[in-house]
Amino acid sequence: MHTEAVTVTGGILGIITGAFATWMIKIFANWPVQIDPSSVVLSFAVCTVIGVIFGFYPAAKASNLDPIEAIRYE
Repeated sequence: MHTEAVTVTGGILGIITGAFATWMIKIFANWPVQIDPSSVVLSFAVCTVIGVIFGFYPAAKASNLDPIEAIRYE
């Protein structure tokens, strides 16, 4: 569950950073920029799915190993 928490935290930080950067561009460059909510949802979903897959696969693989064999090769 640790990897999933890091993934979600990273996704939230990415959303905050992107919103802040968009706001800064809007203020300092006077560009008419806006954030499309569907792109935020899609990017957060992709980030979360990738984090869960890359967290779950090694954990599932390790759970099938014999503990003695796993320690021997480290």
